Amino acid sequence: MKSLNKKAVSILLCLVLFLTFGFNVTANEAVTVSSECDISDINIPIDTTVTDAKIGQTLDIKAKSSILMEPYTGQILYESNADEVLPPASITKIMSLLLVMEAIDRKDLSLDSVISASEHACSMGGSQIWLEPNESMTVDDLLKAAFIASANDATVALGEAVAGSEEGFVAMMNEKAQSLGMTNTKFINCTGLDAEGHVTTAHDVAIMSCELIKHQLVKNYSTVWMDSLRDGKSELVNTNKLVRFYKGTTGLKTGTTSGAGYCLSATAQRNGMELVAVIMGGDTSNDRFNGAKKLLDYGFANYSFSVIKPELKKNTTVKVEKGTEKSVKVTAKDNINILLKKSDSAKITQKVNLKDKVTAPVKKGNKLGSVDVYVGDEQIGSVDITAKSDIKRMNFAVALSLIIKGLFVL
Repeated sequence: MKSLNKKAVSILLCLVLFLTFGFNVTANEAVTVSSECDISDINIPIDTTVTDAKIGQTLDIKAKSSILMEPYTGQILYESNADEVLPPASITKIMSLLLVMEAIDRKDLSLDSVISASEHACSMGGSQIWLEPNESMTVDDLLKAAFIASANDATVALGEAVAGSEEGFVAMMNEKAQSLGMTNTKFINCTGLDAEGHVTTAHDVAIMSCELIKHQLVKNYSTVWMDSLRDGKSELVNTNKLVRFYKGTTGLKTGTTSGAGYCLSATAQRNGMELVAVIMGGDTSNDRFNGAKKLLDYGFANYSFSVIKPELKKNTTVKVEKGTEKSVKVTAKDNINILLKKSDSAKITQKVNLKDKVTAPVKKGNKLGSVDVYVGDEQIGSVDITAKSDIKRMNFAVALSLIIKGLFVL
């Protein structure tokens, strides 16, 4: 009975929202566009009690599955049924928006590009900004609509601009999912509307979320609480309450359908560490927000992120035998990203492993050793030491050319 009452309330709210759009979209006052029908609690703050759980403790998260991941190491900090296959609702759009970001990086699209809405894009149900066929909007405005209001019509319009059709765009989404190692994901559409076979997992959602937030442009949209379109006539309100009520929130995407329940991919950054928390299959809106908050609190309380610079002395060289030079300079250019338990942060050491000598020829970039990072006796990271230049092998022809060159110099 309670479940029926919840559904009745949601249907009533959707109907009210529909009628609001249907009759007021051309009025002078702004019309509020929401990413979900159930916005009755949008201004109610989340529970501010800090979760004080230690590593190894079980968190009380009311959802079918959950996961907490650090995006730059890919390390999983906490998980519960993270590989359970479930419908994802609008967090599907994380992949849609990732492909749009990549199109912008390739310069196939720009924020100023103008897209004309197709009849197909305008036919989408669920969350929408009520695009009319042939109505034109910039990519920037459509991204606002997709990120903040989870607009299905805007998302399809962007997908069509990238791939020519929604079908082609969905094929790109599935191809990208496979390339990222999202082995339990299958997309049927680019919006997240319930469809047979449209499934993913909390783990896979975390993977694509980590990939999306590496695009800095994303945060221009995912951190926005309120904005507007159509010269202020359409107001956008973000239903990710963490944006408003949780310190350090950087995004990312909510999702709700009858089949998926309440879902959320939440990202937040504090003290140089960013985390991704995914909740899938919550029974209520509060379940997802409180669950994500518990995951993020747990991560920030117990872990720290560091970028370690390799301790390799300047002008370090390796002896070269049978070469045109007696030695080659080496470098360890890459820094090492490490995620540590806070209790281990004082135990970091580095060990340089370098060859005593190498036989020519040597190519620039050849691996000649490594800098390994340890916490106590456990190796947690490594970066290659490589040659900084080419060194040719000495032979008769090379020796003769050097002698001749030396004569001319004299």
